[in-house]
Amino acid sequence: MKRVADSLLPPIALDAAGGIPIYRQLSDWLRRAIVDGQLRPGQRLPSTRALAGELAVSRLPVLSAYEQLQAEGYLETFTGSGTCVAAAIPLGMAAPSPRARGKAAVVAPSPDRRLAARAAAMAPTEQTWLESQGAFRIGLPALDAFPLDTWARLLSRHAHRAGTDALVYGDALGYLPLREAIADYLRTVRAVRADAAQIMITGGAQHGLQICVHALLDPGDSAWMEEPGYPGAYQALATVGARTVQVPVDDDGLDVAEGIRRGADARLVYTTPSHQFPLGVTMSAARRMQLLQWAAREGRWIVEDDYDGEYRFGGKPVASLQGLDTDARVIYAGTFSKVMFPALRLGYLVLPNDLVPAFRAVRDALDTCSATLPQRAMTDFIREGHFARHIRRTRVLYAIRRAALLESIEHHLPGRLQVIGAEAGMQLTALLPDEVDDVALSRRAAGVGVSIRPLSPCYRGPQRRNGMILGYGAVDGPTIDEGIRRLKRCL
Repeated sequence: MKRVADSLLPPIALDAAGGIPIYRQLSDWLRRAIVDGQLRPGQRLPSTRALAGELAVSRLPVLSAYEQLQAEGYLETFTGSGTCVAAAIPLGMAAPSPRARGKAAVVAPSPDRRLAARAAAMAPTEQTWLESQGAFRIGLPALDAFPLDTWARLLSRHAHRAGTDALVYGDALGYLPLREAIADYLRTVRAVRADAAQIMITGGAQHGLQICVHALLDPGDSAWMEEPGYPGAYQALATVGARTVQVPVDDDGLDVAEGIRRGADARLVYTTPSHQFPLGVTMSAARRMQLLQWAAREGRWIVEDDYDGEYRFGGKPVASLQGLDTDARVIYAGTFSKVMFPALRLGYLVLPNDLVPAFRAVRDALDTCSATLPQRAMTDFIREGHFARHIRRTRVLYAIRRAALLESIEHHLPGRLQVIGAEAGMQLTALLPDEVDDVALSRRAAGVGVSIRPLSPCYRGPQRRNGMILGYGAVDGPTIDEGIRRLKRCL
């Protein structure tokens, strides 16, 4: 490109007392002038000596600014011709208006901004229930009962003692002492067959599902999904372009025979057997054996999501599906979010031994490893008995809050709701009359500070039931009663 002759520069305002170095102010100004089109490609700039004299500053910051912009590709230098705006800067470059500088651009949709089809499949639907932190927000444990002082002390302990080994990348499988502690816990409490070499620490249950589908499924492979089921699992399957097969859930859990009829070629089954989300039923022993036998016979994989298996009322927690598996077909997924707090972002997978190398490679490709410091603190939280004590306390607390919710529903809404799935976990489901739109109800409830998750979006097939998923883990008795009062007005 032909170089443009010298021309006068637009006014440059420098603030010597502003705290920003002169060279930085000058390089920022020149960069904006080039992007805005005030300085054209090929235009010659004043010499560093001339510009320094014009601005009444030392030559050194002008040299530094020119060198910075040359390194970034905005300027280029020619022997005997001085410094020019780089010819490669395109003409007509779109520039933000002065009023919009510093703000994100608002771009209208257009064909050349097309996203992948799977991105559209993962797009969340309306989630008005997330607008409120009040009564009945699901997925929240009793944060008011969490021993925050103990947790802070453990974090501080490891932060102060940490050497350089805590600052580098960790093992893709996770911190070994934590994996050993989890293995001991799962063998004792959940009847899971596991040792530390089979455990991978994840960033929570959803992250664990992502790793599973990337390791086990190719685009176009089919996978069973419970109907209704956990929407996050649908999103995980969409990331790899898998085809979902909706398998109905009844009082005995996943209908395995119907699943075989609808999708015998499925590579993977996603299930929540201990406390089905969202209906809350428990998979019967007969269904468990039927599913395991089919998976072993046909060479299929099962992902068991045990998201809140620690909490069961009226009896001991149900043993895991993985503990019954004699053919190593089950990947067991757990999380600390429901026991500890969601922001911890720690979960785990228990893998068949032969899958460990592949899962390690997938994890390394996705995000390398989990943060080390929380893993070390979590190890001590388990080893020193705080974890077991917290589960015992919250199990009693959730039983009290569950009873308060059932009592409040019976008192304020007698005969209007059919409660199901109240035997375990931190939420229950209340079925609504067919004429009540649960999504519209969730909008009205959000407007009065009540968070209810509608049941119908958990279905993917045409036959749906309307209902509300009500969490009680994070709310006390008075808040529960007031929430039901407000919900009554919405109904």
